Amino acid sequence: MTNEILASSSDRTVRLWDVSSGQYLQTLQGYPNWVWSVAFSPQGKTLACGSGDRKVGLCDVSSGQCLKVLQAHTNGVWSVAFSRDDQTLASGSDDHMVRLWDVSSGQCLKVLQGHTNGVWSVAFSPDGQTLASGSQDETIKLWDAQTGECRKTLRSERLFDILPRSSRNTD
Repeated sequence: MTNEILASSSDRTVRLWDVSSGQYLQTLQGYPNWVWSVAFSPQGKTLACGSGDRKVGLCDVSSGQCLKVLQAHTNGVWSVAFSRDDQTLASGSDDHMVRLWDVSSGQCLKVLQGHTNGVWSVAFSPDGQTLASGSQDETIKLWDAQTGECRKTLRSERLFDILPRSSRNTD
């Protein structure tokens, strides 16, 4: 487990700190637009950054160097998540799409369509078989991560209503 934490910002940077000491480590710069989402790979070596410029940047955490730029979304990228095996990256965008990417090659593997509004969150299940996506269309979709098939759509007038009581903040 990594001891580093990230923060993305409207100033077009990503900052990295050591959690144990609170020490600032570095600023990753060079993003042409706001950075809306960041995620460490499970191994902690690669950082994915979703941006308002419709791109996902993959960076080496130790050097801060950009390794790849993933381009295919037609609107800003709100959310990014790595699969547990470090092989696949999911990105959710304001273009209503979820894309699955091969981390090694940078190729788009699948485009998951079905949301009718921006996709604000993506997350892989612990076993990597399912991808969840949450959208402003007030749905959560559960996708087969291998085939891209939508297994289930959860709907609510308010997404808050879907959360189990134990995860709600009642303060």
